[in-house]
Amino acid sequence: MASLRKKFGQHLRFIRAERRMTQERFAESLDISVDFLSLMERGVSAPSFETLERMAKRLRVPVAELFRFDRNPG
Repeated sequence: MASLRKKFGQHLRFIRAERRMTQERFAESLDISVDFLSLMERGVSAPSFETLERMAKRLRVPVAELFRFDRNPG
């Protein structure tokens, strides 16, 4: 079973891709590095609560949606 971090990262990538946003554009909008975003999407690192809130706002979803892994086909 995949770890929570890995599931979160895969789902985050899925939502970002649905919005047709590049890693560069998304990272810039969150004021984080592309490297850190990449680490999160690969399940290596996890975001802070503040970053979670910014992600949800930028993706126009409730924070809880970032943890709804049943939508992610991957």
